[in-house]
Amino acid sequence: MTRRALITGITGQDGSYLAELLLAKGYEVHGLRRRSSTFNSVRIEHLYQDPRDPGTRLFLHYADLTDESRLIRLLRRIQPDEIYNLAGQSHVGVSFDEPEYTADTVGLGAVRLLEAIRTADLDCRYYQASSSAMYGTAPAPQREDTAFRPSSPYGAAKLYAHNATTIYREGYGMFAVSGILFNHESPRRGETFVTRKVSRAVARIQAGLADYLYMGNLDGIRDWGYAPEYVEGMWRMLQADQPSDYVLATGKSFSVRDFVIAAFEHAGLDWEKHVRTDERYLRPTEPSAQIGDASKAGRELGWTAQVYGKRLVEIMVDADAAALGHEGKLWVDRPRDWPPA
Repeated sequence: MTRRALITGITGQDGSYLAELLLAKGYEVHGLRRRSSTFNSVRIEHLYQDPRDPGTRLFLHYADLTDESRLIRLLRRIQPDEIYNLAGQSHVGVSFDEPEYTADTVGLGAVRLLEAIRTADLDCRYYQASSSAMYGTAPAPQREDTAFRPSSPYGAAKLYAHNATTIYREGYGMFAVSGILFNHESPRRGETFVTRKVSRAVARIQAGLADYLYMGNLDGIRDWGYAPEYVEGMWRMLQADQPSDYVLATGKSFSVRDFVIAAFEHAGLDWEKHVRTDERYLRPTEPSAQIGDASKAGRELGWTAQVYGKRLVEIMVDADAAALGHEGKLWVDRPRDWPPA
């Protein structure tokens, strides 16, 4: 029998990779997207299937995590076996400017979806996209039992959703898990996120279309992995015998400065000639060094990160360089050496 999955945030980086993965595994995939005056589906255009075709296994529905009644109606109609909640305002920096909207879509949005599942009396497995931003100023390395100390409205909203998921698991017996994912990047990352901002700027400077890259804090320490690997970890969490929360991370430290230097070196450029500091990109607070310990996921799920550090940088810079030669279209193919040997 064909399994049916529902993905909120299917048009985002993680949603598009997860849709690919589930379709490859034979799932029928349903995705939620918000109504807008412009299309925001470039990341999944290569997956498009004519809904009139009887062989179609990808279906998109208009819905929003701020509308619980709509969620209940859709859940009753779709009857998904698995739900992956990846939606919500996802930019840490933006959360300082839009704290209420972030709390509504990320925090309350997850509660609305969990309550919709309960109201619809749906027997399914639920995945909540938690975040390393919940750790904030907690010392590294961070594990599942590390105390949370969020240092941004985004981290606080994610922690609210994370705790709500635990409550629905323990209070209502739902198979509900949270994946505490550390930074995971790809050529499909939004252009305002620091890694994509860097890779895109390097490609443009290399092509003679720009001269400088303007950055904020270069000293932040992050744990950066490759998004296609992380969505497989999400899927593995919902295949486990018992629900539990897991950290997904590389366990490797890589500063923003390291990322910048590696990107410019890969393009054959001197980073010091092109990088400028701009105070507009500094945040009111900065988290501690974020380095995850994914040993539990390794033991129980058989998941480990394979792509990180300079290899990740190379994939992103090469993709943005290739995109410049294709009228700015988003590069969606994986590198030729994927998966790694």
